[in-house]
Amino acid sequence: MEAEETTVSSEAEEYLEAIYRLEKKTGSAKTMELARQLKVVPGSVTNTIESLERRGLVIHEPYRGVKLTEKGRKIALNILRRHRLAERLLTDILHLDWSEAHEAACKLEHALPADVIKPLEKTLGHPKTCPHGNPIPTACGGIIEQKSEPLVNLSPKVSGIIVKIIEEKAEVLQHLATLGLKPGVCVEVEKKASFGDPVTIKVGEASHALDYKVASIINVKRTDGKMRG
Repeated sequence: MEAEETTVSSEAEEYLEAIYRLEKKTGSAKTMELARQLKVVPGSVTNTIESLERRGLVIHEPYRGVKLTEKGRKIALNILRRHRLAERLLTDILHLDWSEAHEAACKLEHALPADVIKPLEKTLGHPKTCPHGNPIPTACGGIIEQKSEPLVNLSPKVSGIIVKIIEEKAEVLQHLATLGLKPGVCVEVEKKASFGDPVTIKVGEASHALDYKVASIINVKRTDGKMRG
């Protein structure tokens, strides 16, 4: 059974999805971060957040940021479900490159009627993740995360299998693809210097120096089974 939907505008859907993503990353969504992610002016963010708060979808605490209420979280997960299934449709059926799927799905997710989601999921073979490895929420609004950690956590000579890429900017995904860095690929950290410095990794027989920020958005599962934190 699909999660119960509350009707909101496409703009509100974008905000709730963005807040969910930022909450997952940092614990809350700051106004400036939302404005940057949604490519709007801060004043516009403030007005929309006030509207969402009046509807009981978010809680805004000055200086602490914005968090979803349970009602808001259910809607955000429903949007995320549509988004990630749309990414699968674009890559698996329409053969769009994985680097282009995120931006296209941002538009398509709002156009997918609720009654086509289950047939779409069935046609796709009930995928568990999007093309970038991020979990697709279930019809009931649950989300099953595979245990993983940032690649930058690994020490030299420790290897891991890529689970997901947590940020989906086209240029970054294109770069990772040229290096063969996709979910399911085994990588080994060869060299790590100070915090913020590039991380040298090995993929097969090839070595690559990754920018620290790029390495931090690649989540892996250690092949030795040991997890930090």
